[in-house]
Amino acid sequence: MLCGPKGSEQNSNSMVQCSVCGRGTELEELPGRCEKYCLECSADMATSILLITEIDVATLAGQEAEGLVAEFERLSNRMLDRAQSAGA
Repeated sequence: MLCGPKGSEQNSNSMVQCSVCGRGTELEELPGRCEKYCLECSADMATSILLITEIDVATLAGQEAEGLVAEFERLSNRMLDRAQSAGA
């Protein structure tokens, strides 16, 4: 799958930095995503995708979702901290 503006296509092997934290390490792909992530960030991204889905399902069913939202906030903050510390 090619991502980015026309003319910016890159060979997937040339991408060596995590899309979240910027670490240069072995990267993982998530289905349906063109970004690549380190192992830690890929786990957090997969978890965030699941949490968003569960929050939507609970909301549509009229159920409480505060616990899921709180977990999503903690996860988001952890990923933000990781991204900011990598850029410092």
